Amino acid sequence: MTLAFVTGVAGTVLTDDERRFLADARPWGMILFRRNVESPDQLRALTAEFRSIVGWEAPVLVDQEGGRVQRLTAPNWRKYPSARRLAEAASGDLALMRDTARLMAEDLRAAGITVDCMPNLDLGFPGQSEVVGDRAYAGDPAKVAAHGRAVADGLLAGGVLPVIKHIPGHGRATVDSHHALPVVTAPLADLEAADFAPFLALADLPAAMTAHVVYTALDPDWPATQSSVVIGEIIRGLIGFQGLLFSDDLSMNALTGSLGERAGFCLRAGCDIALHCNGILAEMEQVAAAAPELSGMALARAERALSFVRPPDTVDVAAINVRLDAALAAFDAGTSI
Repeated sequence: MTLAFVTGVAGTVLTDDERRFLADARPWGMILFRRNVESPDQLRALTAEFRSIVGWEAPVLVDQEGGRVQRLTAPNWRKYPSARRLAEAASGDLALMRDTARLMAEDLRAAGITVDCMPNLDLGFPGQSEVVGDRAYAGDPAKVAAHGRAVADGLLAGGVLPVIKHIPGHGRATVDSHHALPVVTAPLADLEAADFAPFLALADLPAAMTAHVVYTALDPDWPATQSSVVIGEIIRGLIGFQGLLFSDDLSMNALTGSLGERAGFCLRAGCDIALHCNGILAEMEQVAAAAPELSGMALARAERALSFVRPPDTVDVAAINVRLDAALAAFDAGTSI
């Protein structure tokens, strides 16, 4: 039996209590943060032990976007540019976007990580919260969709499952959902014309993550993560996304109630997998108690998503690094004039 949640853990090695928890709760996956990352050997050992405990090749997730959001970083891994800087340096070279993501996938697969929570399809807007900021490829929906597609293709080529986020769009939020609940008051027509467009263009991809954002034009009472209206009518309906749907991190302060209540609300609203990240064992236990066995359509979506995790293609890592370095150097030289 596998439960419909993904858990974090506290450190670079599992504690005895965490081992017991993982064996009993059997989460669908584990997500890693910088607190969990020390070296390539350590990370391989951690991911291998997790899978040994749960008894199958369970997904290991990470947010490896580049820029401010990079869990595997120097000195053991390359520091990648932010989404915005990469998109501007690539200057329409979608092959470079794809190949940079392919480099990231090479790093992740070698460490036992099979799911990367990117590309970020949120739009850049003036005055938006820095929780998005340079994590947005651009403000133009068509450019964001094109960049996101290239990045997703690069991850898939490297045997890593991409997760588009934060559906149906976090770009207009003016507060950080880690700290408070954002409320977006834009009319539905504006959301359809801009925010939803990149997600609609990439709705065929196998996995997505929700936004902890209230859209007053859609559901004035519940954030998207916990809104059956937003998930049913917008994400599954208007946007047409039929893949595996993760909540964003339940421990973020945009949500209220106990962790068990938060998990229950998001799963009843239509999320397939509840995501809990902070590695606090008491909270992990609450989420596990609220999570049902993964079954029915949620199980079918999870199995389909994992079918996209295939053996990586061959890649010339050195050549891609040279191209990426040259593009970034040229961009930096141009912007410094």
